[in-house]
Amino acid sequence: MNLTHLDEKDRPKMVDVSLKEPTTRIAVASGQIQMSQEAYDAIISNKTKKGPVLQTAVVASIMGVKKTSELIPMCHPLLLSGINCDIEELPELPGFKLLVTAKLNGQTGVEMEALTGVSIGLLTIYDMVKAIDKSMVISKVQLESKVGGKSGEYIR
Repeated sequence: MNLTHLDEKDRPKMVDVSLKEPTTRIAVASGQIQMSQEAYDAIISNKTKKGPVLQTAVVASIMGVKKTSELIPMCHPLLLSGINCDIEELPELPGFKLLVTAKLNGQTGVEMEALTGVSIGLLTIYDMVKAIDKSMVISKVQLESKVGGKSGEYIR
């Protein structure tokens, strides 16, 4: 299998997508963060010193999606048409699951954008409550689904 980010001399390159047909592309990624009961309760009750954790994580996730091409060297800058972020409370952990959906009509997919959004959102939660719990664990960052493009549909 040839790697598309290497040229014929094995040098890094950004893939040329100019000949691809634009299609609607949607990717959904998720991840979770597990924490102490004290940290979870502080987030749920909005009693953290740094402000509203979950709302800030949503904004951070959206920013992460938008900045992906600045962070991942071979990602194309994209004209995104939609970004959505949902956070599920997981009291049994305790912790939270974050889901990010990225959408566009274009020539390349948005999987990396969705995954980056999840990662940045979870890191934001960690940053905002690390004074309460430094032992939090971020895990299960994964692509849930994607549609569009030549490779078609993927569902975990």
